[in-house]
Amino acid sequence: MRATLVIPTLNEAPSIAHVLRLFRTAASEANATIFSKEPIDWEVLVVDGASADGTAAIAEAEGARVITERRRGYGRAYKTGFAAAQGEVLAAADGDATYPVEMVPALVHKLLEERLDFLTGNRFAQLDRKVMTTEHWIGNGLLNLFVEVAYHHYLKEVPGGVLQDSQSGFWVFRREVLGKVHVTQDGMAFSEELKLEAILRGVRFLEIPIPYRVRQGPPKLSSWRDGTRNFLFLAKKRFAVAREARSHVPAAPANGEKGGASS
Repeated sequence: MRATLVIPTLNEAPSIAHVLRLFRTAASEANATIFSKEPIDWEVLVVDGASADGTAAIAEAEGARVITERRRGYGRAYKTGFAAAQGEVLAAADGDATYPVEMVPALVHKLLEERLDFLTGNRFAQLDRKVMTTEHWIGNGLLNLFVEVAYHHYLKEVPGGVLQDSQSGFWVFRREVLGKVHVTQDGMAFSEELKLEAILRGVRFLEIPIPYRVRQGPPKLSSWRDGTRNFLFLAKKRFAVAREARSHVPAAPANGEKGGASS
């Protein structure tokens, strides 16, 4: 089996080598232990937004396959990466060292052993408040509350009945999920849309606690600007979900597969 870790980057030279080495070490250890009978063919795919600080060259030197995506957007990078990835299982993490990439092999094992379809990380279960700005913490909390209230009917099948971290960018899932979801966003809202779509389409979904770490390098996220955009999208999405339920016609997949997503 092949599994692909997809990492979008934009000027992550201070951290990308550390992230890739951390993952490679964990992947090698997993192949020698939990996957010893059937080692995983691990692919690392970096989707770089034309970084000006040498990120792409560093990633290539660390053994990653690098694709340059000049079209801006967090979601756009993932659509490009998912279309190019060769794995049957896909994982996603940022290149700034905030997410625990060393957990990916164990979570791939959990996904396969427990016959799950989609795992997403919950940063708040183990959050050290020092690693997240107050603005970011408040913004995430408000978005999570809105999801809990507006989408509660659709969260009943999720363990615990709630999505505790709607904005998490750390996922492990089966590639076949992409053929079921209708994901349209090119910006930061891609993250919440992908998770909501996975839940709405009835895939076997689980949220797991993860550590969250201090970002290496200057932040790119604008808490209020991006938070407002994400909130507006969540509201718009809720109306679209209601219209779909009334019409009994599911939305056609638009998921970042080759030929499957709008540019």
